[in-house]
Amino acid sequence: MNRSLHGMSENDVMRFEPPLAGNEIEAVLGSLERLRATFAWKCGGLDADSMNRTVGASTMTLGGLVKHLAAVESIHFSRVFDTRPGMPWEAVDWDADPDWPWHSAVGDTPEELMTLWLEATDRSRGVVAKALVEGGMDLLSVPRGPSGASVNLRRVLMDLVEEYGRHVGHADLIRESVDGLVGEDPPG
Repeated sequence: MNRSLHGMSENDVMRFEPPLAGNEIEAVLGSLERLRATFAWKCGGLDADSMNRTVGASTMTLGGLVKHLAAVESIHFSRVFDTRPGMPWEAVDWDADPDWPWHSAVGDTPEELMTLWLEATDRSRGVVAKALVEGGMDLLSVPRGPSGASVNLRRVLMDLVEEYGRHVGHADLIRESVDGLVGEDPPG
């Protein structure tokens, strides 16, 4: 999926349905791809003002969600299973500014945000494909953090499904407040 979603209509985003009777890998990856497609639909085709709109007392924006999930994709996959440096957020002082993706998104264009997210998801798909070949769902990550703990691919994928599930709900509410767009899945 190497294309910008900015300017795409709801009809441009393909609906993705996970397999009804798939194996573990197909079910988990299918669920993740469905959530990604729904997220892309909820965040696509908006201008900067719309990407920065909030709902109620929350400061959450679609732009912040896009940048946050781009960081989550990279942290959960690229930094866990693939130690290449150079991600856009590598220079961020997370201890001093743990909410950096949320507030820094206001300075990015919708095109920049969606490109950042699409590139992160593309990298993630590559890391997952490689990990599945090397060890399947039981492949352990490189040891991280003070405890030196490793996680398996299954756990990382389930964490990402949970993360997207929560944030697709947020995106749904914010997008409805922007232009009335509602629905569970992209049409198709």
